[in-house]
Amino acid sequence: MSALPATPAARPRLPLALYALTAGAFGIGTTEFVIMGLLQQVATDLHVTIASAGLLISGYALGVFVGAPLLTVATARMPRKHVLLALMLVFTLGNLACALAPSYALLMGARIVTSLAHGTFFGVGAVVATGLVAPERRASAISVMFMGLTVATLLGVPAGAWLGLELGWRSTFWAVTAIGVVASVVVFVLVPRDASAQALDVRREFAAVRSAPVLLALLTTTLGFAGVFTVYTYVQPALIDVAGFSAQAVSPILLLFGVGMIVGNVLGGRFADRSLRKALFGTLAALAVVLVGFGLAIHSPVAAAIAVGLLGTAAFAIVAPLQASVLHAARGGESLASSLNIGAFNLGNAFGAWLGGLVIDHGAGLAALGPSAAVVTLAGLGVAALAHLRERRAPASATPHAQAAPCSAH
Repeated sequence: MSALPATPAARPRLPLALYALTAGAFGIGTTEFVIMGLLQQVATDLHVTIASAGLLISGYALGVFVGAPLLTVATARMPRKHVLLALMLVFTLGNLACALAPSYALLMGARIVTSLAHGTFFGVGAVVATGLVAPERRASAISVMFMGLTVATLLGVPAGAWLGLELGWRSTFWAVTAIGVVASVVVFVLVPRDASAQALDVRREFAAVRSAPVLLALLTTTLGFAGVFTVYTYVQPALIDVAGFSAQAVSPILLLFGVGMIVGNVLGGRFADRSLRKALFGTLAALAVVLVGFGLAIHSPVAAAIAVGLLGTAAFAIVAPLQASVLHAARGGESLASSLNIGAFNLGNAFGAWLGGLVIDHGAGLAALGPSAAVVTLAGLGVAALAHLRERRAPASATPHAQAAPCSAH
């Protein structure tokens, strides 16, 4: 560690390969989020309810949760670049199947196939990203890769919603298929062949992720992020039916969510580099406040638009701290833990989409989504507090530095 102070001067810029990972994240993020802007079109065309269409998000998320650890282990002995390229191929073919799906059941199946690439790409990509930079910049490297998700929401989701409105929802998936081809080429060209090329020690990885700190960190991610998708899954019908916007106005408003995500993603990475614990607690608390505010603001068009932007900021401010927290806790099982945490994000997505549908169908309707979501996120904050108390009570020799950068315990 004594040589680290000279590192920032020697490598002032983040490597270009990080932005190849950003490109892959953009493609995967687009296919994950774009369905939110197409729910009404899909429901009408395939003759299902809005709540049933929302389950396309839950099915995708559960596929990520299951596929992430399985594919991480299955590809353990492959070079990391080869893994990333194989996953982009699965992603591209899965979206092609979505575009061609003639029924709701087959669309669900195609979404699940597509989702299998998601968790392992982000899990492996996060490890590759942190291996490309100095230890004190690893949380920022993670946020650069996840910037692809924010750009996907800023550009991909509104563009996909507009394309679906003008040419039908299938045209959106054709466009995402093309994005997958381009992203694959960028990863092939820019990611170095030897990036984290060593094979994984599967036994060591499993031993690390079975520890209580890792399990609590994964639960924090699941509950903390579930609040986001309790609201965001149904943002299109909420903006139309409660706030009173036209269907054509939804796409521009989703741009505000994307702008907020970019701001939140950058802030979350910087805060986590300075103090991981404070960043984790602060961003989760801020998200809960924004979710409560969303429930109040949705009745006014202007306030609703502002709330959508703030939701994007709060939602992605928590991503880098949550991912970095899991890497910090894993200590020797980073690859599997990273993939599992992507699965945990998506388990939260699935739970949030299900809970939102439950609130709509059997509760107080779309206007009650915000407060319901805040309760779930606060539960995640409670788990994070419990993990912190356990860490403080653990013997000093067994406790990683609480305020260190997430990978300083490596």
